[in-house]
Amino acid sequence: MAELATIARPYAEALFKAAGAQAADACGWLDALAVVAAQPALQAFAADPNVRPEQVFDVIVGVVKTPLPDIGRNFLRTVIDNDRVPALPEMARQFRALVNAQQGVADAVVESAFPIDAAQLAELQGVLEKRFGRRLRLHVQLKPELIGGVRVVVGDEVLDTSVKARLEHMRVALTA
Repeated sequence: MAELATIARPYAEALFKAAGAQAADACGWLDALAVVAAQPALQAFAADPNVRPEQVFDVIVGVVKTPLPDIGRNFLRTVIDNDRVPALPEMARQFRALVNAQQGVADAVVESAFPIDAAQLAELQGVLEKRFGRRLRLHVQLKPELIGGVRVVVGDEVLDTSVKARLEHMRVALTA
């Protein structure tokens, strides 16, 4: 949604500037806040006009397992005071993109039908970094419907070597 992205951008950029050298560390607690803020029950609670901002703050801090530094507490208060809790997941996404750009790294989602052990993941990372031309931070997700192989998503680029994709290509070729 473009509107959330537009709302989130100044918050992400301001936090990135304020965090400075600790920007990479801020990703951890910001992601934790984003997971909590994405819950529909919390968004409804935060939107309730009978609920005070301090109550929303206390609930979020109570649920988040990651300790919040002062900058995190101040950031959360600002977000709550400006009624921007629903935009918090998008703020986290944009903030991570800024940190990744600063570090020259990209997030990659590796979808696999089967678990990937550490040795296989290290080998796959080397191959993918050559293929995409940058350092990658891999996140593995199990997707049994792929049948076999992997599907890799880096930003808007997709590399699909799954059995499901090959079968789909064969189906299209045979019905054309």
